[in-house]
Amino acid sequence: MEQNQSFLANEKISKLMFKYAVPCIISLLVGALYNIVDQIFIANASYLGSYGNAANTVVFPLTVIALAIAVMIGDGCCAYVSLSLGKNNKEACRNSIGFSILMTLITSTFLCALYLIFQTPIIIMFGGNVNEETFALSKEYFFYISLGIPFYMFGQAMNPIIRADGSPKLAMAFTLIGAILNIILDPIFIFNFHLGMKGAAIATVIGQIATALLSFGYLFHIKSVKLSKQAFKIKKKIAKDTLSLGICSFLSQISLVAAMAAINNMLLKYSAYDNIFKETIYAQIPMAVVGIVMKFFQIVISIVIGMAAGCIPIVGYNMGSKKYDRVKKLFSMLLICEAIIGLIAFIIVEFLPQQLINIFGSANESIYYTEFAIKAFRIYLCMIVFACLNKATFIFLQAMGKAMISTMLSMIREIVFGVGFALVLPLFFKLDGVLYSMPVSDILTAIISTFIIISTYKSLKNSSIKYVEELQK
Repeated sequence: MEQNQSFLANEKISKLMFKYAVPCIISLLVGALYNIVDQIFIANASYLGSYGNAANTVVFPLTVIALAIAVMIGDGCCAYVSLSLGKNNKEACRNSIGFSILMTLITSTFLCALYLIFQTPIIIMFGGNVNEETFALSKEYFFYISLGIPFYMFGQAMNPIIRADGSPKLAMAFTLIGAILNIILDPIFIFNFHLGMKGAAIATVIGQIATALLSFGYLFHIKSVKLSKQAFKIKKKIAKDTLSLGICSFLSQISLVAAMAAINNMLLKYSAYDNIFKETIYAQIPMAVVGIVMKFFQIVISIVIGMAAGCIPIVGYNMGSKKYDRVKKLFSMLLICEAIIGLIAFIIVEFLPQQLINIFGSANESIYYTEFAIKAFRIYLCMIVFACLNKATFIFLQAMGKAMISTMLSMIREIVFGVGFALVLPLFFKLDGVLYSMPVSDILTAIISTFIIISTYKSLKNSSIKYVEELQK
C-alpha cells in the first residue's frame, strides 16, 4: 500500500534529523568498516603487516570507484523521489526507482568485467608496484574484491532508496548484517585458515552478498509507491534528472579516487628521495601509513556524509512543498552538528595519533612506521573541521536541487585543489608536501563555501517571503 509522507513537512526538524540521519550514519559507517576492518586484521597479521596494508591502500580507491557510481544512482534517486513525493508525483517516483535498479545492474556488471580484464595495469596505476610483495598481495586482494563488485554496488545504491521510502532503520540493518558477517569471517579466514589477502577479500564479498540480497527483497515491499513493469521503462527526462541530482555524490567519491591516485604516485616517487624510505624494505611504509590516515578520515567523513545524506529526504520533501523556513532551519542545525563532529575528530588526531596507529599493527613494524604515521595524522587532518563543513554543504545543496552549484564546489575541492596540490606541493616539500595538500585544499574550499552558504540563506529567506505573499493574495 502506498503511504503519504507529509509528516516530513510537519514533524519537528530535530526529531526528523535524528530519525533519518542516525540510521544513515550507521549505514555509511558500516559500509566504510568493510575496508577498514580488513585493514585492521591484515595489519595485525604478522605474515602480512605493512605489505598487506599497502596492498589494501592500493585497492581501496578501486572500491571507491564502484561506490561513486552506486551513490550517484542511489543518492540521485533518493533526492528525486523525495522532491517528487513533496509534489505528490508518484509516477515519477516509480520510474526513477525502476531506472536506478536497471542502471545499477548494468554498470556494476560492466565495472566487474573491466576490473578483471585490466587488473594488472589498474594496480600499477594506483602505485601497487612499490615492491614485489605489495604487488603480489594487491593482485590477490583485488581479484576477489572485483568478483563482489555487482553485489557491493547493488547494496550501496539501494540503501538511500530504501531511506527515501521511509525505512531508514531497515536500510541501516541491511548494511549492518553484511558488515557483521565480514567482521566475524575476517579473523577466521586470516588467522585460523591463513588465507591472507584472499581471506580478507572473501569475507568482505560474503558480507556484501548478504546486504544485496536483503535490499533486493525489500524492493517487493516498497511503501511509498508500487513498482510494476512500467516502472522499468526508461524515460529520458527522469533518468537525466535522477543522475544530475546524484552527480555531486559521484564526483565527491570519484574525485577522491583521482586524489588518491595522485597521492599514491607522489608517495611512490618521493619515497625514493627519502633517506629511509628509499630502502626497499621500507618503501611501502608511506603508502601504508597514508592509507591508514585516509581510513580514519573515511570514518569521520562517513558520519558527516551520513548526517547530511540522511537529511536529503527531509530537504527534498520540504523544498517540493515550499517549506523554505524549515529547510533553512535544518541547514543551520546540520552545520552546527558537523562542526562539532569535526572538532572531536581534530582533538583525536592531534592528541591521540599513537593510539590510532596502534590499532593498525604498529607493534609489528619499525619505529620509522610509527614516526611517519604520527606526523601524517597531525598534518594531513589538521583542518578536518573545514573538511566536515565543506562536505555537508555540498550534499545539502544537492538535496535542495542545486546540482550545478554542488557539483562545481565538489569539483573545485577534489580535482582543482585535491589533485592539484597533491601534485604541486611535493615539488617543494617532498613527502611532507603530500601531507600538506589536504589542509590547504580544505581551507581554500571553506572560504568559497562560506560565500555559498550566505547566498543560500538569503535565497531561502527570499523564497519563503515570496511564497507567503503568494498565499496572501
